[in-house]
Amino acid sequence: MLRVALFFFILSLLSFMAGAIGLAGISIEIGKSLLFVFALLSLLSGLVGLVANGRGVPRV
Repeated sequence: MLRVALFFFILSLLSFMAGAIGLAGISIEIGKSLLFVFALLSLLSGLVGLVANGRGVPRV
């Protein structure tokens, strides 16, 4: 997911340099959304891992 977000950021920069402002704006919004989802899922995964290890759940 992080790779896709980076792809959209790069696409938006290239679009902006080429003069396609509309495409650049759409790409940057998609990239920001995917980056936010990635950060949220990473944080949630880390918190679940901390809570699960505190309860004696065996680590895989």
